[in-house]
Amino acid sequence: MGNETANDLLKKVRKIEIRTRALSHQIFAGEYHSAFKGKGMAFSEVREYQYGDDVRNMDWNVTARLHSPYVKVFEEEREMTVVLLVDISRSGLFGTASQNKRDFIAEIAAVLAFSAIINNDKVGALFFSDRVEKFIPPKKGRSHLLHIIREIIELKPEGTGTDIAGALRYLTNAIKKKCTAFVLSDMLDVNPDCSPRYEEALKVAANRHDLSFIEIHDPREREIPDLGLVDVKDSETGECRWVNTSSSRTRREYAAWFAAVREESERLLRRYSIDSVSIATDQDYVKGLMTFFQTR
Repeated sequence: MGNETANDLLKKVRKIEIRTRALSHQIFAGEYHSAFKGKGMAFSEVREYQYGDDVRNMDWNVTARLHSPYVKVFEEEREMTVVLLVDISRSGLFGTASQNKRDFIAEIAAVLAFSAIINNDKVGALFFSDRVEKFIPPKKGRSHLLHIIREIIELKPEGTGTDIAGALRYLTNAIKKKCTAFVLSDMLDVNPDCSPRYEEALKVAANRHDLSFIEIHDPREREIPDLGLVDVKDSETGECRWVNTSSSRTRREYAAWFAAVREESERLLRRYSIDSVSIATDQDYVKGLMTFFQTR
């Protein structure tokens, strides 16, 4: 990397740090704390059952041994482990608003990471395309956080496609204790019938971890504008084809496909009670994240 490129990168990292750190301190820290703290409860002790105790906390082994009802007592864990699963596939380079999807994801990931650091949590990151490109184990501290932000901006994927299932399987194998995991992706990882390709991996990961999905899309992905005959290239497969965007049928069929993809993704997440939010790159992600935190 030349000096000019290195300096540009440092400026970009610094700009993201200043903006997202301020947002995390002023807006998100309290919302993040109330949304995610208390989700992880650590076993503390057992004591005799008292009237009004939740029977779901009964310790049946101790109860049987002592011939008297006992319950487990839990306390809120003082810190959490947060893992960001960041989609860096080539489709993230698409952008018709002020930012492409990858830059937009970088800012949101930085906000989440700063919010976690403010709350004394460990933060890790897993970068994926159609393979796991890099895994940064969870740690604390600003320098570690800036390392993650640098990688979000700079890391060049070897893969071209998107494999959310592979990222979720890696998370399940790498993090044994329960963590809070955010998947940041455009979620364009579907079968020909529009159903998500990652259901089985999602089911396993959701059973172990507190998963949330943040879906990012460009406004032009919802519908194709009338621009006449356009040479379109699939950024992930490299396939090129001419598309007549003036055809109302073409535009209608594409809009229906994209809506079906979104609908199937949302249905899958609801099935496994996974919180999610969808944010377009021409929208204010602050509002989107605040709503997301408040509805958890």
